[in-house]
Amino acid sequence: MSERNDPLIMNETATIEQASTLRGKVVDYLSLERNVSIASAAVFILGLGEELWKKFLPKYLEALGASTPVIGLFGTAKDFFDAVYQYPGGWIADRLGRRRAFLIFVLLASAGYLVYLLSPSWPFLFVGLALAMAWQSMASPAIFAIIGDSLPRERRAMGFTLQSILKRVPIVIAPIGGSFLIASFGVITGIHVGLLVTLVLAFVTVVLVSRINLTANALHATSIVGVWQTFHAALKRLLVSDVIIRTCEGMTGVITILYITNVQGLTIKQYGTLVAIQMITSILVYIPAGKIADRVGRKPFVIATFLSFALFPLAIITASSFALIILAFVIGGLREIGEPARKALIVDLAQDNVRARSVGLYYLVRSLSITPAALVGGLLWGIAPEVPFIVAGVLGLIGTFVFAITVEEKYAG
Repeated sequence: MSERNDPLIMNETATIEQASTLRGKVVDYLSLERNVSIASAAVFILGLGEELWKKFLPKYLEALGASTPVIGLFGTAKDFFDAVYQYPGGWIADRLGRRRAFLIFVLLASAGYLVYLLSPSWPFLFVGLALAMAWQSMASPAIFAIIGDSLPRERRAMGFTLQSILKRVPIVIAPIGGSFLIASFGVITGIHVGLLVTLVLAFVTVVLVSRINLTANALHATSIVGVWQTFHAALKRLLVSDVIIRTCEGMTGVITILYITNVQGLTIKQYGTLVAIQMITSILVYIPAGKIADRVGRKPFVIATFLSFALFPLAIITASSFALIILAFVIGGLREIGEPARKALIVDLAQDNVRARSVGLYYLVRSLSITPAALVGGLLWGIAPEVPFIVAGVLGLIGTFVFAITVEEKYAG
């Protein structure tokens, strides 16, 4: 009997072919292009470290002597750095290429983690924030550009879905670990342990992103004004509604943990569990929402996301039991149902030759516009803890309405 007709060899070949076909289908379904996968994995690995302590930074500030208005100012500073770093991040990604940009951003963020770790008092945390935000903010345009460079329009929402899932899985896992560290060692020591873990994972991330193989294109000589002039009218209208929605989020983002623990009386561990529930909800809706958005259009999913942003702060303050607080955080998780669609819409409407800078400029304008939100939220807290949540909910409903009536379906399809 020849090898070609040997049943064992034929069965083995068929098994290999089936596995290869199955793998190909999974890769195709999830848009697992190599560079997209590497960038998403980098987000996942570094996120595992950051989320051990990021949600608890308000408590860290409080432990180092900061008042509630200072904590609100910290949130405002975070939004400010998120704003001013976006366009430089896009410029670096367009000028030096995606791989070199990622390496620079990880190293800057690592310096910030060190400052957090060694800070003797709360003012130093603002210095650490200025450095640590390099990863979250500067790297964002590069990630958008990699997905735009590597995937066709009809697969981009799924590309952002993969990135979004891998970004948020750590938010499910790590806050529980972080809350355990804080419960075991106290706020300061617990966060210090988390920061040490993050520094180790930052080294792993450097090794990983060095494998990105997209080449740097010649930088198209366009000023920031010129990049703005390339913006599609629909992209500008999306930006307006997005600013309103993110103002809603920014007013309560850094004080939610204070409301949950100080007003509603829950423990840090319970808050960590609530964050995990929120992220699990997001992850469960990501893949079906991303796949459907690529097929039927972006707009319905963006509207659902914006509406969830509006309802989340209102659900928190109206929750009268732990079960209702859980429901509020499920609503918070649904804020992500249209995020892949919204991000894909931004990339769809950006011109190819200024893609990273367009994303950077979009987020520069958005984040700079919402910079005062956290400080305003902290000041409104002084009237009554519920006030910033009510104001945020009203703003969210306005932002949802603005998007629904101004961004036409033909551009968001």
